[in-house]
Amino acid sequence: MLKESKRAVNSIRSLVEEEDEEDDVEKVSWSGEPVGSISWSVKETESSIRSTGEVRDQSFPKIHTAPSLPKNSSGYSLSSLFKGKAKTGSFQSFSESFGDPSIRNYAPELRKPKSEYKDYVSDWTPEETVKRMQQGKVYSLEKFRSLQDKLLLLDEAVNAHDGNVITAVLIYLKKSLSKEILFRELITREIALRHYIHYLKEIGEQKLLVELFKSMDRTEDMALMQYRDHLNVRDENKKRDFLKNCLSFPFSPDDATHVQDHYTLLERQIIIEANDKQVESSGQADIFKKYPRKASILNMPIITTLYYSCFYHYGESDGTFSSPANIRKTFRISDKQFLLTCLGARAKLKAWFDVDALFTTKNWLGYTKKRSPIGFHRIVDILQKNNAPVQVLQDYVNLVEDVEQKISLAQKYKCHDVIINTYRDLKDRQQLIVYRGKVERGSSEYRKIEEILSNSQLRWKN
Repeated sequence: MLKESKRAVNSIRSLVEEEDEEDDVEKVSWSGEPVGSISWSVKETESSIRSTGEVRDQSFPKIHTAPSLPKNSSGYSLSSLFKGKAKTGSFQSFSESFGDPSIRNYAPELRKPKSEYKDYVSDWTPEETVKRMQQGKVYSLEKFRSLQDKLLLLDEAVNAHDGNVITAVLIYLKKSLSKEILFRELITREIALRHYIHYLKEIGEQKLLVELFKSMDRTEDMALMQYRDHLNVRDENKKRDFLKNCLSFPFSPDDATHVQDHYTLLERQIIIEANDKQVESSGQADIFKKYPRKASILNMPIITTLYYSCFYHYGESDGTFSSPANIRKTFRISDKQFLLTCLGARAKLKAWFDVDALFTTKNWLGYTKKRSPIGFHRIVDILQKNNAPVQVLQDYVNLVEDVEQKISLAQKYKCHDVIINTYRDLKDRQQLIVYRGKVERGSSEYRKIEEILSNSQLRWKN
C-alpha cells in the first residue's frame, strides 16, 4: 500500500511538471528569451525606462551623435498577445511599445448589457408606444399589423390628448389601411376624424377630402371642398364656368347665396373690364384720361368693385351692370356701406357737389335736410383725409350734434366760424374773449368776434 501511494504521488508530480513545461514554452518574449529570466528582466526594465523618457521628452527634440539600432524587446508574451492583456509588471501598454502606428491590438468588443438595448426592443404595447412617442424616444409602428392592433393604437393616442401623436398614428393608418376601412373606422371616432380632416387640408388632399365627406354623407362639406377648387383656376372665363357648375352642388342656403353672388360678380366684372378697357384705349372718356386705371377689376371683392363703379361710372342709369345703384341693389349692400364707399370715391375726385347730394334729403313739404346713417364726425374725418376745403369741412362740422365734439373738431381743423358761432349760441362771453386772443388780430375772424361782443342785444350768461 505504501509503494502504491508513492507511485501515485510521483505520477501527480510528473503531470504538474509537464504543465509547468507547457507554461514555460508558452511564455516566450519576441527576442526568444524565456519570460522571467534575468536577461529578460534587465531588458524589460531598460525598455520601459527608455520609452518613459521618450514620452517625457517628446516636445524637446534631441540631437543623436551616434546612430542607434532599435531593440525588439517587449513585455508581452505570446499568450498575452493573443489574449489581449499585458503581462503583470509591465510599465506600458502594447500599443505604446511600438513606434509604428500601423501595428494595433485588435481586441474583441465586449457585448453591451441588455439594459442598453431596451430602446431597440419593438414588442411594446400600444400604451407604451404612445408614451415613447410623447417622450421623443425611438418607436416603431410597423409591428401593429392587424386591424385590431392599429385601432387600439389609435384609441390610445386619442386618450393621450396629444395632437402630434394622433396625427402620426393617422399617417401610419393612411399608408397601411385602405381608405374605405379607414373612413369607416373614423366615423365613430370624432376626435381622430377632426385631426384627419385638418391633416388632409394642410397637405392639400382635396380629392381625398371630398371622398371622405361623401362616404360620411356630409354633402355640404363635400360641396364646399369642391367649390374651393376655384382657387386653382387662373383663367377668368374658365373660373366663371366652374362657378356656374358649382351652383348645382348641395350647399346650405347661406353658402348657396354666397356662391351665386360670386358667380354673378365675376360675370359682371368680365363685362365691365372688357368695356372699360376698350373705352380707355380709344380715349373717348375724360375720366380715364385724367385718372388712368391702375389695376384690373377682375376677381376683386364686391366693395372694391363698388368703389370702382362710384369712381368711373357714377351717375349711370340703373339698367347698366356698372351702375353703382345697380350693384348696390343686386348684391344687397347696406346703406351705411354704400355711403362710406361712395363718399370715399367722390371725395377722392373732389366732387363736393356729389358729396352733398349723398346726404341731402327732401321731406314731403319740399324742405331739404342733411342726414346720414353714420355720425357726421366720421364724415368730417373722411373729407379731411381727402383734403376738402375749409368751407366744406365747416358745413359738416356744424352738423355734429355733440357740442364738445363739435368744438374739438373745429379747433382741430381750424374751422373758426364754427367755434365763434357755437360760443355765441351758448352765450359764453368768456370763452369768446379767450378765443379772440388765439386768432390773428385784424383778421375777419377777429372782427367778427368784436362785432358779437359789442352787440348789446345778446344776453350773456357770464
